[in-house]
Amino acid sequence: MSDTELDVAIVGAGFSGLYMLHRLRKMGLKATIFEAGDGVGGTWYWNRYPGARCDIESMEYSYSWDEELEQEWEWSERYSPQPEILDYINHVADRFDLKRDIRFSTRVEGCHWDADANRWTVMTDGGETVSARFVVMATGCLSSPNKPDFEGEADFEGDTYLTGLWPHEGVDFTGQRVGVIGTGSSAIQSIPIIAKEAASLTVFQRTPNYAIPAHNHPLDPETVSEVKADYHAIRDQAREEAAGFVGSKTEHEELATELPPEQVREELEKRWARGGLTFMASYPDMGVSLKANDMAAEFIRDKIRDRVEDPETAELLCPKDYPAGAKRMCVDIHYYETFNQDHVSLVDINATPIERITAKGVKTSDTEYAFDSIVFATGFDAMTGTLAKIDIRGRRGAKLSEKWEAGPLTYLGLMSAGFPNLFLVTGPQSPSVISNMIVSIEQHVEWIADCIGAVGAGVIEPLEQAEQEWVEHTNLIASMTVYPYAKSWYLGDNIPGKPRIFMAYLGGVPQYRRMCDWVAENGYAGFAVDGSPANAKLDPMEFLEVDERLLPLIAEREAA
Repeated sequence: MSDTELDVAIVGAGFSGLYMLHRLRKMGLKATIFEAGDGVGGTWYWNRYPGARCDIESMEYSYSWDEELEQEWEWSERYSPQPEILDYINHVADRFDLKRDIRFSTRVEGCHWDADANRWTVMTDGGETVSARFVVMATGCLSSPNKPDFEGEADFEGDTYLTGLWPHEGVDFTGQRVGVIGTGSSAIQSIPIIAKEAASLTVFQRTPNYAIPAHNHPLDPETVSEVKADYHAIRDQAREEAAGFVGSKTEHEELATELPPEQVREELEKRWARGGLTFMASYPDMGVSLKANDMAAEFIRDKIRDRVEDPETAELLCPKDYPAGAKRMCVDIHYYETFNQDHVSLVDINATPIERITAKGVKTSDTEYAFDSIVFATGFDAMTGTLAKIDIRGRRGAKLSEKWEAGPLTYLGLMSAGFPNLFLVTGPQSPSVISNMIVSIEQHVEWIADCIGAVGAGVIEPLEQAEQEWVEHTNLIASMTVYPYAKSWYLGDNIPGKPRIFMAYLGGVPQYRRMCDWVAENGYAGFAVDGSPANAKLDPMEFLEVDERLLPLIAEREAA
């Protein structure tokens, strides 16, 4: 097989792509990763903004597929900072000699299906053409930074930065007047760091976010030893929890709406003291009932009021028009306290909208602010953004971007009908961003590798009916939760013109995995292999344990 003929072409050298390459190599297949950057790391290669770190604890945000790797790597903090995660990914790539099969600084511009040869033609920005039996899109869920167009931006005489494409050499804001536009996760992480350097910092906020304290700290050797001694059991537990990390499964059987408020608050205090993303798993109805959710929301708002000294600023930082957790919950380190500093100010752009960028800074409807630097912390075109930028054409030249114009259409988030032998790692309508990404990545990579092994030289693609039913099921599960009550990137609300559809699967990581396993065990139910559909049909509801007590709460919410 020549260098231009592959068994599998992999797009992206982040956590997904590296593990995919490793698995395929072990199967004896010829695979190559095509990576736009000049190094491995994916989102951790590009996102180098100040304070960037993971919101899943270090000991769980790591590969589980090699016991020696688990034991040898030492994490320094509870929540890993970006440089350490990037070091880890490079260590893995070097340890398993993966870089020799990676084409760095090579962007895939197109993938076209050749129905006569049953192969994909992959085209790069360097004019190279490669033929592959299978293509695996390991492009990540948050890999296309979003920067809204601001009138007059070209006139600004200072420097501008985008958190998702941060300069690799870093930025020194010492003595500068800095403006930050946005208060999402990257802003919440970077603002406290920028404030330490800047002479003045002005934050422009459209929508305040709920943030839970990280209580980050160095990992003590005793804790690390305990985890490593029981790593296998901890990994198994994480895979059986709703979001794929320990603590994401609700411990209490009681509903918050059936308990005295002081008892609920006591539990929330415990979760707050622990810190991190387990907060919203306090009670089963927190993510379903607006009444229960508001107990958590008001608890967080009270904490914000306690942490921010100026009452007016505190109220601006309190989210009030959407449920807690319906937008990506943030994990913060001294974010709210930053606004207690005299040189830090907050501008509500709902009251005074940004009209334009000027030569000197930012002009709102009532004031012009002068800056030396402006930071755009404006998020990502999530889930579908990167795939939409690649010219992917399936059967009869159909374009994936056109098929997904009204929203992504997949079966299990793994494949899309009409695009045979094209796999998506943590694609739309899989748990992906609602879960510990590493757990979901490993599950997808292993399923895809097994599928490629089973199909061999053949062709597999989803049935349109199976795809339609899976999309409907994903939407149904989302509608049973409070998630649609927020304007969020989960639904594409941050991108003008993007269709509003919930893009992740909320049925739970273990339930989803069992469905994928059942599909494979039943002759790839919902797929056609070499044109022959499987006889079995997936019924997703058979795999879900629905708490009957929540149904009246859902009906009550919908009626209201």
